[in-house]
Amino acid sequence: MANERPETILVVEDEPALLDTLEYNLVRQGYRAVTAADGITAVERARQEQPDLILLDVMLPRMDGLEVCRTLRREMNVPILMLTARDDEIDKVVGLEVGADDYMTKPFSMRELMARVRALLRRVRLMREEMAVSASEEAALKAEAERLVFGDLVLDLVRREALLGKSPLPLKPKEYELLVFLARHRGQALSRDVILERVWGWDYAGETRTVDVHVRWLREKIEDDPGRPARITTIRGIGYRFEG
Repeated sequence: MANERPETILVVEDEPALLDTLEYNLVRQGYRAVTAADGITAVERARQEQPDLILLDVMLPRMDGLEVCRTLRREMNVPILMLTARDDEIDKVVGLEVGADDYMTKPFSMRELMARVRALLRRVRLMREEMAVSASEEAALKAEAERLVFGDLVLDLVRREALLGKSPLPLKPKEYELLVFLARHRGQALSRDVILERVWGWDYAGETRTVDVHVRWLREKIEDDPGRPARITTIRGIGYRFEG
């Protein structure tokens, strides 16, 4: 989208001509390019700019690229594409081991470099989208775990409060616990014995009639017509079912 900020790429290179060429091509592709010509400056700029990607030369003054990579990897998850004039396999292995995501040997094709930049940034965008979706799902699950909503009837499990049309219901503790238990088992036929055991406890010495009395009290508070209940229905010969 036109209003989205351009992705920022930090270019770390001590050869002025190559640094200018990389900056020019990245800007032409629509990226925001920031630069550094030595390792110490690279670390400082990365911390300041929080770039979306880093192009990092290995041979740098003041602090080499491997140490820069190792330092930044401890602080951020930004993708790092390392550049080097050496084509030694051991250098590539070391670069990847200290946290680089990709590796290119000079001289390289600018077209190939841009393709790798796009691929790395695409991967980052996908990861961020997946994290956003996961966070959204987690928030939804958390909200669901904290509130049970059935039309104008809301059970706030954190506040231990029941609302009907935004007005708090004056429920006794056992009425609230019974309502929450029924609501969490929406659509299930629950016997009086099961309800008594789960809400009052297995060691409760009272009779199942206690359940009937509390259901009647609940109906008087949450049903439009307690004589013809729509939310808590009676299952003949078994017990009750919460319809929501």
